[in-house]
Amino acid sequence: MADITLVNLNMLYIKYLDGKVHRQCHLPLGPLYIISSLRNHGFEVDFRDYQLLEEKELFCPEVFSNFIKDPAPIIGLSCMANLLPFVLYALPHLRSLYPDRTIVLGGVGPTSIEREILECTPELDMISEGEGELNSPILIKTLQEKKPLEDIPGIFFRKNGKIMHNPRLPRIKDLDSLPRPSYDGLDFVKYVGHNILGRRGCPYPCTFCSIAPIWGLKAYSRSNQNIIDEMLEMHRMYGVQQFLFQDEFFVSGPERMIEFSRLLEKSGMDITYKAFARVDLVNEESLKAMADSGCVEIRFGVESGSDKVLKLTKKGFDSKTALRVVSQAKKLFRSVDAFYIWGFPFETMEDFSASLMQMITLRGMGVRILPSLLTYLPQTHIYKEFVDKSKLEFCPHLLPEYMISGIERRGSVRINIDAKYSDLFEYVLRHKEIFPGFFHVDVENNIYPKLELLEEFEFYDPTELSDDSCGAHSPSEEDLSLTLNI
Repeated sequence: MADITLVNLNMLYIKYLDGKVHRQCHLPLGPLYIISSLRNHGFEVDFRDYQLLEEKELFCPEVFSNFIKDPAPIIGLSCMANLLPFVLYALPHLRSLYPDRTIVLGGVGPTSIEREILECTPELDMISEGEGELNSPILIKTLQEKKPLEDIPGIFFRKNGKIMHNPRLPRIKDLDSLPRPSYDGLDFVKYVGHNILGRRGCPYPCTFCSIAPIWGLKAYSRSNQNIIDEMLEMHRMYGVQQFLFQDEFFVSGPERMIEFSRLLEKSGMDITYKAFARVDLVNEESLKAMADSGCVEIRFGVESGSDKVLKLTKKGFDSKTALRVVSQAKKLFRSVDAFYIWGFPFETMEDFSASLMQMITLRGMGVRILPSLLTYLPQTHIYKEFVDKSKLEFCPHLLPEYMISGIERRGSVRINIDAKYSDLFEYVLRHKEIFPGFFHVDVENNIYPKLELLEEFEFYDPTELSDDSCGAHSPSEEDLSLTLNI
């Protein structure tokens, strides 16, 4: 028997009003790194990827529990914020089937709300925070030897009716020391996106970001040569032709990217790659080097065309810089994406109009514009400092793109909630403090007028739905070719 059943619940699954379903399966890097660490410590891992489950109805407790049938003594669940309600809602059914298992929740979904989750979810034994490569071997060994839970770093748990917290271990600074992700037994054909880690964390204090706070606003990088060595392995052993750098801070400066591009060209690999970048961390030389070395898509988080909003959100650059760099990139890359966030609580219609005009300008140049309604995740500065929690509103016809989970049916940015999921969304409504990402501020005056303008200018066109607006996933080559033909 395995020592742990590790379940990946991070997935892109979108159900449309016409009944069609779009899903993209990406390599679950987080769990795969943890598996490598556990196996290096002599533990057996039973890994299950919920992305790959072929069922007509994924989001019901019975299907969820059946997927985890006959688990190991420890069940580890990893999820993001969009699937957190479903996972917590399904836990009572899983617990009823396996009362003797230890259930551990991890991933970015429960970050900053661990205590609140444990208070309302008695079926859950503990929540793990920090880097799983460090925590997981200690967790399993401690449980197997029946030692005190206080010996496990980076967990929230209950003791004598109280919720306890053990501080996490220091961050892994030398990412080159990490073992390669465990790809044993994976069918690469089933994954359209082959992610690769370049860096963990981001030092920029953007107030709406949920990722940088998780890493304490500190970033550590792998060396360029270490990254390219792994790319060579994946290319030769598994035939990977395209790599996705999903790191928020992979493009961390011109010098590093010029060196990376030169080393990649020197390797002789015939591959392509895609990456996110900040407009203030590139220049013409580094952009050209990236394009020449095989980068076919670059994505910029512009976020707003209003300098006032950029300042309040601590983006660190102005709208003129964004316009100049994005237009410059469009001359070099096959595809350029510009992300915008709208619906800030302090964003006036004048601010929004500035964003809209910049979006229209860049779209005219051939840049793909990906607008996203602001998501109030609990670890973000904007949620903690700018939001009156009593004024959060739930709108059953509108969810932020990052909260789309597949439970609802989507038409453009608007959604319909099937009656069969009413209990699950009632669960969300009862626990606003856990699921603030599903809520808005001033729907009538702050959201709907802006949405109407976005729809009027066809940034949310129901006939051309974007499967990619959440920003966490890169389009397939088929999607890219369609974009280029427009």
